Amino acid sequence: MTQFDAKVLDAFLEQQEKLFPEIVAETREEADDFLGECMAVVVESKQEVWDYFEEEGVDIAGMDEDDILEADEVFDIGDGRYLIVEC
Repeated sequence: MTQFDAKVLDAFLEQQEKLFPEIVAETREEADDFLGECMAVVVESKQEVWDYFEEEGVDIAGMDEDDILEADEVFDIGDGRYLIVEC
């Protein structure tokens, strides 16, 4: 059963090389499986990305919103949502 919608999966497939040195998924099904194993999350806004990092105890001191959104593990889905992948 798919955990992530097509837009999320496509965004990951297109951008995965910013986080991983090699392709980890080639199809939506592979991407869905991989993201499920990584416990990836989709958040609804830039603020929720910030909140997620704070809640997870990630050191974000000195970072601004742009720095966080450019982090390798943050993928812009293109519709205001963001995928966060921490493997």
